[in-house]
Amino acid sequence: MTTTPDVIEESTPPHSVPAPSDGGAPLPSATLGADSKGTIEQVALLLFIAVPFVALVAAVPLAFAWGGVSWLDLGLMVFMYYLGCHGITIGFHRYFTHGSFKARRPLRIALAVAGSMAVEGPLVRWVADHRKHHKFSDAEGDPHSPWRFGETLPALMKGLWWAHIGWLFDEEQTPQEKYAPDLIKDPALRAVSRQFALWTVVSLAIPPLVGGLVTMSWWGAFTAFFWGSLVRVALLHHVTWSINSICHAVGKRPFKSRDRSGNVWWLAVLSCGESWHNLHHADPTSARHGVLRGQVDSSARIIRWFEQLGWASDVRWPSADRVDSRRQGASSNAA
Repeated sequence: MTTTPDVIEESTPPHSVPAPSDGGAPLPSATLGADSKGTIEQVALLLFIAVPFVALVAAVPLAFAWGGVSWLDLGLMVFMYYLGCHGITIGFHRYFTHGSFKARRPLRIALAVAGSMAVEGPLVRWVADHRKHHKFSDAEGDPHSPWRFGETLPALMKGLWWAHIGWLFDEEQTPQEKYAPDLIKDPALRAVSRQFALWTVVSLAIPPLVGGLVTMSWWGAFTAFFWGSLVRVALLHHVTWSINSICHAVGKRPFKSRDRSGNVWWLAVLSCGESWHNLHHADPTSARHGVLRGQVDSSARIIRWFEQLGWASDVRWPSADRVDSRRQGASSNAA
């Protein structure tokens, strides 16, 4: 890769999660798993990727075979999708990783749980990976750049696969104590991160439980599990991974960044605003990513509601001057 590292905010961002003083004591063990993935974790990861993906591929023909999708199954799928999606985008990403706002403790824990229910890995590991990504974005050291193998078409195809899924199986993991010390020091967040397996079970169990109780049938529970658990998890996984792969390979780049992050409009609704990725890398701590006219960003809207309710404060909203200073062609001395 030939690009230079992105200018990164410090590994502990401006509005990082407050942690109790530890008097210089060693950091406690952070999450489920260590800084390298063993065989059991690799196999479990493969199953959690492959099984929902098979369900996603089979969804359309099975929908016809079953006579369509019920409103209950569709409602459960949409609700669980956007619960997990906003848990990732607002919680894991904009709050825990970048400190885009301050949150009251109940909201902080709720965001940690909601993000965990997206089934994308423990909180501390997710945050550590993403902070490292910003430190070395599209350069040597980036965990998941699509430009990892070069710029020829075959190299880019290989890189897209790596950025989308392949990097998840890399045995060498990001040092959590280095990149997420603020989260490790918080006992509640450390507990949520360690309980990732529990929140995964809860996430997968809610749709069939609701579907079975509403329909009072095992079939209702099964179809709710298929759509609300398996298909939903697979769709959310691939949308999230597309931010790593597609949004670093294609898209418009109206803002200055030292990487190849781009805006991909057709992913905006499904990604809850994350696919306005160019602005995010130009201004990582901004609470809003879709800053231009017509750029839908549901995560920013919900953060605004949190602010109005008094649950969030010191939100780093982008001012017009701040946005203009990051446009391509703007003076480097702009405020």
